[in-house]
Amino acid sequence: MRNLFLGWRVSGDGDTTREKLLTSTSSSSTEGASASSSSAGTSAAAAADGLWGKLLEPISPRVPRSPDEWLYNQDCAPTMKAGRILTARDMGSLWVALVVGVPTYYLAGSLVEMGMAWWQGILTVLLANVIVLIPMVLSAHAGTKFGIPFPVIARASFGIRGANVPSLLRAFICCGWFGIQTWIGGQAIFQLLNTLFVVHPHAQFPWPLLPWLGISAPAFASFLFCWLLQLGFIWNGIASIKELERYSAPILIVLSATLLAWAYIKAGGFGPILSAPSQFVPGGAKAGQFWQVFFPALTANVGYWVGLSLNISDITRYSESQADQFVGQAIGLPLSMATFTFIGIAVTSATVVIFGHPISDPIKVLSLIGGFLPTLLSLFGVILSILAVNITANVVGTANSLVNLNPRIFSFRGGGILTAVLGILLSPWRLMQSSQGFIFTWLIGCSALLGPVGGIMLVDYYSVRGRALDIDALYSRDEKELYWYTNGFHLPAMVALVAGILPNVPGFLATVGVVREVPLVFSVLYNNAWFVGFFLGAVVYWILYKMQNFKTEELK
Repeated sequence: MRNLFLGWRVSGDGDTTREKLLTSTSSSSTEGASASSSSAGTSAAAAADGLWGKLLEPISPRVPRSPDEWLYNQDCAPTMKAGRILTARDMGSLWVALVVGVPTYYLAGSLVEMGMAWWQGILTVLLANVIVLIPMVLSAHAGTKFGIPFPVIARASFGIRGANVPSLLRAFICCGWFGIQTWIGGQAIFQLLNTLFVVHPHAQFPWPLLPWLGISAPAFASFLFCWLLQLGFIWNGIASIKELERYSAPILIVLSATLLAWAYIKAGGFGPILSAPSQFVPGGAKAGQFWQVFFPALTANVGYWVGLSLNISDITRYSESQADQFVGQAIGLPLSMATFTFIGIAVTSATVVIFGHPISDPIKVLSLIGGFLPTLLSLFGVILSILAVNITANVVGTANSLVNLNPRIFSFRGGGILTAVLGILLSPWRLMQSSQGFIFTWLIGCSALLGPVGGIMLVDYYSVRGRALDIDALYSRDEKELYWYTNGFHLPAMVALVAGILPNVPGFLATVGVVREVPLVFSVLYNNAWFVGFFLGAVVYWILYKMQNFKTEELK
């Protein structure tokens, strides 16, 4: 009890229902009561330890009392201690498997194509991932502590009904990423099989394009084949995901190191690879334009993980402790990204020496290597990386969002299958036609859309609620409950979301060609879309919440 009271005192929340929260959180099932007592007994010690003690506080999941059937099923129920199966090693392996993939390589290689030297590219990626690690770890806290997924956590800040808005935005991004990853896998199958069976190793069949798709029939068939491979993992659920991540990580590390060794040998060492100067130096092709490229590249790299930074709780709800999720992520994300970025940049730089021009597409590089065994290993590695990323990062997020929308209709399995279908309908091959489309349209667009959501939810969880949530109210449509707000919507959060997205809209419209030109200020804002949206959403939400709270106190 004292633990929860301290949480509300720190938050400064003047909500008249705080007494109800204290009462409702003190009662639960036998397991929940035991967990709550344990948490209360260690609260003072955690507070005394300062910031780290609060971040690493004991988990306290419990079963909600009388949950509403429209808001609850087994897929969105709190994960109890018996279901906590992910250790720090599992979390670290998960990040290695997520990082070692074609889009990460492509993003790293694109930095070389944009004119950066190898060290500028690595520092850009490392800085971006240290930045995104902060909201990633902070967002994971509630999922680990209470065992609840992202859409349920969003009910606290956006309202019981309003939570569907950010969760469906995230689901849309997940579907897009699922399609992109599947398209990459299909392209790998198509190009590498083509390399194996054509008479000349570098020849390409002149397949006609399907007019309604803009791609050839064999390419689309390869895409569908890769799509079908993933349905088995979707059907088997979270247990298959754990095994996939654990075994894929070491295999992908070995295959990546092998690719780097090939580049080193063919290019005659790292000297020619790493000696390529930046194009931004005086006399270079893009002299004086570094900062014009750096900030969009930084935002794109932040945007690469911005979606998962929101729904990481969908994964960490299965973590054994806060320490497991924190250590696993802190080690796994930035170090893996920096290492694999070096591989991507080094191999892309090596292609200048080997083939005479930079090739940032790893599938094309692999197809040019030739040989039956290298091609077969490449095919295996690419498909493994696609499976590891898609199932963990994209299927889980969309499935939980759809379960939140209507638990009576959707399950994890059904939501995952719908994700796969929508991934086809979004035509991902159009987004991957160029570095411009991938970075400036897709990645920065994602960060513009989801940045405000992260700012709002973190301010709400840490500043407003002091890391205390009413589990019963999160699963209730009772108008008297804490998170019902105004007909199920929390207006300060909805207004803050719009305020965080709007400044980036003109820049996005100019990028996709809907408008020809916008004032320079909107282009600058869009190039820094995540930062603008995140901080603007957080500040607007905080101000509106405090104004609403002040009026409530005046009415008393």
